[in-house]
Amino acid sequence: MKRLITSTLALILFCFWTNASIMQLLPKPQISAFSGKYLKADLPIREMFVENIVGAATQDEAYHIIIDKNGVTIEAVTDCGLFWARQTLNQLYVNKHGRTYLPQCEIIDWPAFRIRGFMHDTGRSFIPIDELKNEIAILSRFKINTFHWHLTENQAWRLESKRYPQLNAPENMEREPGKYYTLEEARDLVEFCRKHHVLLIPEIDMPGHSAAFVRTFNFDMQSPEGKRIIKNIIDEVCNTFDVPYLHIGTDEVKFVDYGFVPEMVAYVRSKGKKVISWNPGWHYKQGEIDMTQLWSYRGKAQPGIPAIDCRFHYANHYDNYADLVALFNSSIYNQPTGSDDLAGCILAFWNDRYIDNTYQLLNENNFYPYMLTLAERSWRGGGRGYFGGKTTLLWNDEPEQKREFSEFEDCMLWHAEHTLNNEPFAYKRQSNVVWRITDAFPNDGDLQRCFPPEQYLKANGTPETDITSYVYSDSTYGSRTITGNGIYLRHVWGALVPGFYDNPKENHTAYATRWIYSKKECTAHLYLEFQNYSRSESDLPPLQGTWDYKGSRAWINGEKIMPPTWLNTNIERNNELPLRNENCVSRPPINIHLNKGWNKLVLKLPVGKFKEKETRLVKWMFSATVEEEI
Repeated sequence: MKRLITSTLALILFCFWTNASIMQLLPKPQISAFSGKYLKADLPIREMFVENIVGAATQDEAYHIIIDKNGVTIEAVTDCGLFWARQTLNQLYVNKHGRTYLPQCEIIDWPAFRIRGFMHDTGRSFIPIDELKNEIAILSRFKINTFHWHLTENQAWRLESKRYPQLNAPENMEREPGKYYTLEEARDLVEFCRKHHVLLIPEIDMPGHSAAFVRTFNFDMQSPEGKRIIKNIIDEVCNTFDVPYLHIGTDEVKFVDYGFVPEMVAYVRSKGKKVISWNPGWHYKQGEIDMTQLWSYRGKAQPGIPAIDCRFHYANHYDNYADLVALFNSSIYNQPTGSDDLAGCILAFWNDRYIDNTYQLLNENNFYPYMLTLAERSWRGGGRGYFGGKTTLLWNDEPEQKREFSEFEDCMLWHAEHTLNNEPFAYKRQSNVVWRITDAFPNDGDLQRCFPPEQYLKANGTPETDITSYVYSDSTYGSRTITGNGIYLRHVWGALVPGFYDNPKENHTAYATRWIYSKKECTAHLYLEFQNYSRSESDLPPLQGTWDYKGSRAWINGEKIMPPTWLNTNIERNNELPLRNENCVSRPPINIHLNKGWNKLVLKLPVGKFKEKETRLVKWMFSATVEEEI
C-alpha cells in the first residue's frame, strides 16, 4: 500500500508542480519535480531499503528522495543507492539570508551506465596518494564510481614489490626516481574507494609498456623467466588489491610468445580476479576475457564481452573549451544507455610529456571540468552524437543544443565556485561568447601573407555594422558566427572529429573576430593560445616573438598583441622536459586595454601543412578568454 501511495504522490507532483529546476544538481536526476518552494532544512531524515524503486530503469544504484513538510525520505535498494542519494541531498541545501533551506521536491534517479570513471597514468607522472584520495572523494559527490589506476609504465614501476624491490629502485626509473606507492598505501586506497562506492581498477601493463621491467631484470616479460616473475608479481598484486578486477594492458606491443596473454588471463582468474584488457590489444573471443577497454578509433566492442568506452575520451589531447562541448554532447559509444555489452566510460589522462607538479598537471588536463562533464553524461545517458556532426562545437543555428549546454555550464560553474573553490579549475563561461570566422583564404604556403580582413582591425562601428564578407582575387569570402571560447578550425584528430570547416585544406588563412563591450575604459585579462599542447607529445615551444609555428597573430582595436616570453627554449623534442607556459592555463594572462564601448579582437589563423616537425599534432585552432579587471 505504501508503494502505491508513493507512486500516486509522484504522479500528482510531476503533473502539478512547476517545471522550475534545481540548478545546482550535477548530474541532473533522471526524474525530478520541484514545487518552487523551500523549507527550513532542520527536517528529520529517514533512510530505508526497499525492494525496488518504482520508475527506475535499473535498481542497483537507484534511489528515491521525497522532501516535504514532514521531512526527508530516502529510499534505495542498496547501500550504494543510499550513498548516491546522500550526495544528491548534500547538493540540495541552499543558504539564504544566513539560513539553510531544502527545496520541496521529489527525485527518482538511476544511472544510465554502470561504469563512470577516470584513469590516471601514474606510471609516467606520479600523483601523491593524498591527492588521489582528494579526487576520489570529490568526484564521488558527482557519482563518479570508478578509478582506473595505471601503475606501471616504461618510465617507472610505481607499485611496491616486496619480492622484487629492485623494481622500485631509483636507478630503474627514468622519471621521478624513487617515487612509488607502497602496498599499504594501495590497500588503504582500496578501502578509501570502497567507503566512497568507487571501484578501483589497478592496471599492471603487460607485456608492453614494460621498459621499467626490462631495465630491472634485463629480459622481457615474454621470456620464460619473465613469465615466472610476472606471475609472482600478480600474486602480490592480487593479495594487495581486494577488488574484483585486474587490468593487464596488452596494448601497443609485438607479441613473440602467443601463449603469454592466455596464460596470464588464466593465472589472474585462478586468483579469483576478473580480467580487463585494452582493445586494440590482444584479440579475445567471448569467454576469454571479462571486459575490454576500447581506445582509439580502432577499438570495437564485441558481443558477449562487456566494454568500457575510452576511444575518444583521451583528455591529454583535449583543449579547454571546444572538446568539452564535444564531450557534453557525445553519446557513450553512440548509445543512449548502457547494456550487458556496454558497461560505460572512463576518461583517460595520459602523461607521456612530463609535468613536474600535480596542480599544473590537473590544470593542463582541465581535470575537474572534464570530469564533471563526464559525470553528467555517463549518469544521464543520452547525448546527440559521438564526436561527430555539429555536436563538436556550439553552432548558433542549433539553439536547443546551445540551451542544453548553457544550462549544464551554469551548473558546472556553480560547483566550481561552491564545491571546487580550492581545486584547479581553469574553465570560464563560453556559452555567451560569439565569434565571426571568415572563409579560409588560400595562402599558397606563405603564412605571413595578408588578406582583406587586416584592413578592418580597428573597432569602427558596432558588431552589426562590421564587415562580414570580403573580395580577394576576384572571389568573395564570407563569414559565419559560432559560439565558444575555443574553436577548432580543424580538429586535432583531423577528419575523425569535425571542426569549423567541413573540409579544411592545408595552406589557408582564416580570421576570427570577437566584439567586446566594456562599460568603462579598463584593463582586461586575455588568456590566448593558438596551439594547445597535448600532454602526450614532445612538441617544441614556439620561437620567441611568435605565438606558434603557424604564423598566428592577434590585435585588439588594431594594436598588435605580443606573445609571452616562452620559458622553454629547447630546439630538440624531449618528453622529459616539463611543459612550462606553452599552454595558456599555465601562464599569467596578457593585459589588454579596452576602451569604453565596443572593442574589436581579431585573430589571424594561418596554417601550412597539417604535418610539421615542431608539433606532431597540428591543431588549427584558438582559445581566447577575456576577463575585465575588477
